[in-house]
Amino acid sequence: MSFSTIIWIFLGGGFGTLVRYGIGTQVSGLSKSNFPIGTLAVNLIGCLIIGLIYGYFEKHQETQSDWKLILTIGFCGGFTTFSAFSIDAIQLVKGGNLLLAILYIFSSVFIGILLSILGWQIAKNY
Repeated sequence: MSFSTIIWIFLGGGFGTLVRYGIGTQVSGLSKSNFPIGTLAVNLIGCLIIGLIYGYFEKHQETQSDWKLILTIGFCGGFTTFSAFSIDAIQLVKGGNLLLAILYIFSSVFIGILLSILGWQIAKNY
């Protein structure tokens, strides 16, 4: 991997972080509950995006592309927030919201995986 690819991954991660912050705060502002809807929305969108990226590069048989690294490790790595996800889940449990925590964990993991598969299929087949 070249130094320029590393710089591009770094910049992609920074851009992904800024986009995460913007979307997360906008979506969270729409909610009146303590459910971490902003983090959930970002993680689910990120799962769809990474599925689209992987499907695209698989379809075009570009498994070693610098762009794939920049978009997945860089942008998606900065955009998705599974570390924030784990803290949100802990806060829900600590706040006595076990059922809400289980719903949040289930939604993030299973719907996220389904959206990744959907994105991969869309990109691969169209």
